Amino acid sequence: MRCALAYGAPLGVNGVILPYLPIWLEGLALTEVEIGIVLAMQLLLRLLAAPVSGYVADRLPERTMVLAWSGGLTLLTALVMFFTHGFWPALLIVSIQAAVFAPYAPIVESIAVTGVRRWGFQYGSMRVWGSIAFMGFALLAGELRGIWGINTIPGMMAAGFLLTIAAAFVTPRLGRAPVGPSADKAISPSSLKRFDLHVLMIGASLAQAAHGMFYTFGTIHWQQVGFSSGSIGVLWSAAIVAEVTVFFAAGWLARKVPAWTLMRIGCAVAMVRWTLFPMPLGFWGYLVLQFTHAFTFAFVHIGLQHRLVESVNEEQESSMQGAYVFYNGVFLALSTVLSGFLYRQFGPESYVVMSGLSLLALAIIALAARLQPQRPGAGGWTSEPS
Repeated sequence: MRCALAYGAPLGVNGVILPYLPIWLEGLALTEVEIGIVLAMQLLLRLLAAPVSGYVADRLPERTMVLAWSGGLTLLTALVMFFTHGFWPALLIVSIQAAVFAPYAPIVESIAVTGVRRWGFQYGSMRVWGSIAFMGFALLAGELRGIWGINTIPGMMAAGFLLTIAAAFVTPRLGRAPVGPSADKAISPSSLKRFDLHVLMIGASLAQAAHGMFYTFGTIHWQQVGFSSGSIGVLWSAAIVAEVTVFFAAGWLARKVPAWTLMRIGCAVAMVRWTLFPMPLGFWGYLVLQFTHAFTFAFVHIGLQHRLVESVNEEQESSMQGAYVFYNGVFLALSTVLSGFLYRQFGPESYVVMSGLSLLALAIIALAARLQPQRPGAGGWTSEPS
């Protein structure tokens, strides 16, 4: 339960940042290209900070020490947002916020994955509460923004960051990893050097980067076609409901569907999702399309995390999660910058590029499956072939 609470705080804040930070930037009179640059810098700072903080966290007596500092500093940045005007101040404060918030979610992720390994916790039953918090914050922020305007956005962010400080003190303290040989001989003591795992993380990161245009311009597009703030909040929440459903079923999925298959399905559905998105679907059509987030995000995420549990030593968990955040940040930042230029030139039709990116992700994940090492003394795949 404490790990579930630790997930809820940072992902609740993301329920404000992802859908509504572009709206806050638009309210400061930034252009599409400037919005893309600010959001790309946000991702770049996050990707630079996450691996460093993961490396440091793995060497501290308690990883949770980093969480309290992260929550406190991000709260200060949210308060400064009330007094921010113009492109350069917005770029500066969003970048600082990204850097100091970067460690939080990966460290919580590493603690949860350690719980899966040590005590057999169900990953999905913990992670699902983060998705529920995301949905709740997104709905509430959408309704309040319609009443109080764009200052609701930094206000909700400040409230969320305050919760991250509280969550830092209830997150489980795990101490250092137990000393001794790994129970699974397939897990290499030098997991961070395994080429196949890096290829896998790159493929999964590309699959997530295909959401870049949606994260940046999805809300703006829906506003332009006439949807209200409440309707937009419902559409974002529909995606999270789908995601929550998958996380609740994660234990069953892990037993029935190989991790590789989950990731392949996610990429294939993403190709369809981003091809259909520019079409005039109306509210109900978009609502149905949003439910495919269960595949395009959750299947890929769960598949990757299960592969990392199978392949990575506990003492390298935060470092590996930091590496994944690095890859995810690089490709999402590039996708975000590209989205700014494409959307300015071609509008919603440019979503076809995100469909192509999903195809590339599928190919790289397939390559990673071919590159994985065989289990010592037992020929064949490291996990079930799929």
